Amino acid sequence: MSLLQREREIIVHNEFTDRFDFDEVREFVAGASKNLFISHRFKTTDKMQVQPRGGFPTYDKVFKLYEEFKSAGVDILPLTIDSNTRLNDYATAKKMLALSEENDVDMLNGYPLINHGYRTTRKMITHFDTPVSLRHGTPDARLLVEIALASGIFEIEGGPITYLLPYSKNFPLDKAFLYWKYVERVCALYSELNEPINRESFGPLSATMQPPVIVLVIQLIEMLLSLEEGVKSFSVSFSQTGSMLQDIVSANVLKRLARKYADRFGHKDADIHLVYHQWMGAFPYDKSFSDALITTSTVIAAMVGADKIITKTRNEAFGIPTKEANALAVASVQYTLGMLQGLPDVGDEAEEENLANMVDEIMEAVFNDPADTLWRKVYNAIKKGHIEIPFSPHIINANEVITVRDPDGNIRLYDRGKLPISDRSFAFEKSKIRLREGERVVDKIIRDIGIML
Repeated sequence: MSLLQREREIIVHNEFTDRFDFDEVREFVAGASKNLFISHRFKTTDKMQVQPRGGFPTYDKVFKLYEEFKSAGVDILPLTIDSNTRLNDYATAKKMLALSEENDVDMLNGYPLINHGYRTTRKMITHFDTPVSLRHGTPDARLLVEIALASGIFEIEGGPITYLLPYSKNFPLDKAFLYWKYVERVCALYSELNEPINRESFGPLSATMQPPVIVLVIQLIEMLLSLEEGVKSFSVSFSQTGSMLQDIVSANVLKRLARKYADRFGHKDADIHLVYHQWMGAFPYDKSFSDALITTSTVIAAMVGADKIITKTRNEAFGIPTKEANALAVASVQYTLGMLQGLPDVGDEAEEENLANMVDEIMEAVFNDPADTLWRKVYNAIKKGHIEIPFSPHIINANEVITVRDPDGNIRLYDRGKLPISDRSFAFEKSKIRLREGERVVDKIIRDIGIML
């Protein structure tokens, strides 16, 4: 028995999981419908895939949610995991699930997959015969991913950086790297049995004033960490910035550099996909404005050539959307995409060159670290502040980078902190910034955060 398999045996056997049968699961994955694999969908259609968010505690409510999504023409179904499961607190999740089922009141903010188990959940997944994407936010997702894959969920979102720094304060970063190394290896193993398991990084990060250079660097790093463990299908992603031009520039550079770095490290056979998140910041309270925001982001997704768009709803400012609001958003996005044909190729050479240069400068600084593995090089880079996420709560995050918007709404580096970018690249960024006379930077940041309100 391999060391990985010994670890897997330990991980899946605990008091909160039903009996895990590795042989049965391998047989299921090997014979699973191609329709359950988003990697197969990417290979067989040019249509942008539409995926909403959504999840409820009980099996019945998720089943009804999926029925609503299917009637609206969804391409990819989501499974959002509850906060207790994300924190590996399966005991509390079990209690809250029981209360939710007994009282028909949602006591969890998502689906406690561990407690439902893969045998039960698989019945729902195979019934709808549609790809399901696991959305969670878990630093230690080893057990969760084992149960998800056994259930027929063949896309796993997240990574050691994107599911730690924006979400956690104290969870050790080195452990997150090792736990996600486990996830990548398990996904690679199952990928050999049927279509590839698709891994997707979480591009929005803290969803607040994220400069494209940091987003792209982290996307490329998580992609490389995944591919080096044998994953063959990976999705890089980012979210709407508030500037149409910056979104187009970001997409153009991300697609080009993702392929460049994958090939550079010997992963020419890996399929790389682009995912676009609709606006992840504060939504307007006027629902007609929310509709306009959603439509605009759909147009941008088409312009950047995204392989998948992750939708929002007109109820976003008021709490967790109902299944009806979620389905309405899916139908609206599908309708808008149907009208967007023959879009022109657009971009900005100077902006793309500067963004690509900044990304390359940071990536080379990471690679030049003397550590013996990529994850240790990245770990050291984060400790040094060479990589950081603005507005991250994590204690290891430097929190020295300051961003503001320029007059065109582009997110710019006002203070580069310890990011290893050249004076020339930084001067390009600073040259675009304009503050009102007497305006404090903190006041501008607050104004810029609320750009859509």
